[in-house]
Amino acid sequence: MPYDPAAFPPFAVTVDLVVLTVRRHELCALAVRRGEPPYQGRWALPGGFVRAEEDLTAAAARELNEETGLRAHDPGSSAAEAHLEQLATYGDPQRDPRMRVVSVAHLVLAPDLPSPTPGGDAHSARWAPVDTLIAGPGGTGREEEQPIPLAFDHDRILSDGVERARSKIEYSSLATAFCPSEFTVGELRRVYEAVWGVVLDPRNFHRKVTGTPGFLVPTGGTTTRQGGRPAQLFRAGGATLLNPPMLRPEV
Repeated sequence: MPYDPAAFPPFAVTVDLVVLTVRRHELCALAVRRGEPPYQGRWALPGGFVRAEEDLTAAAARELNEETGLRAHDPGSSAAEAHLEQLATYGDPQRDPRMRVVSVAHLVLAPDLPSPTPGGDAHSARWAPVDTLIAGPGGTGREEEQPIPLAFDHDRILSDGVERARSKIEYSSLATAFCPSEFTVGELRRVYEAVWGVVLDPRNFHRKVTGTPGFLVPTGGTTTRQGGRPAQLFRAGGATLLNPPMLRPEV
């Protein structure tokens, strides 16, 4: 049977971004206040429609930069950089009241970053602790912080992105994406604590991360930025998978 394009209804494709960072020892997500209908005035994840000439990764990187002023990882750039990966696809026919829209969500991880600069159709942008945006297990959705749900199905997308980050730092070196280029074991531990929402034993954590082959590489330097005695500085090693993994404590 020949293929007939007219037999299939057209639909639009968007990219939505779950942008996570650690600020003041809390896992925070980037939220933008929509400046246009639908859901004008509501908080949402940054994102937008994919242009005809773009692939999905290029669209995600463009939207990240347009709506926040941040850039995805680019070895040739000195601008603030972020880890970018595809998260999941969301295609409920009713997820967007304008038309049938399929969203290819992306997860973005970055070290502590300055306040974002809104652009595109975003009226304003802010970092918010994830437990003020996600209701249910793992989040409070506190009314004083987030009086109404996120626009579209972005609460589900955000929840999926947070869980992806929590799972991936168990078996990969991705936790170092939240750290500066040189960091202490204590700073890395606070990343795990912020992402997982737990308190970890410092000595046990130090033993595990320094004993995992290829995870951390000593730089030979020290720092006193945490106060107290000088702490040894490390950088991310070449390992992408951790063996043994850093298993998440049960809470």
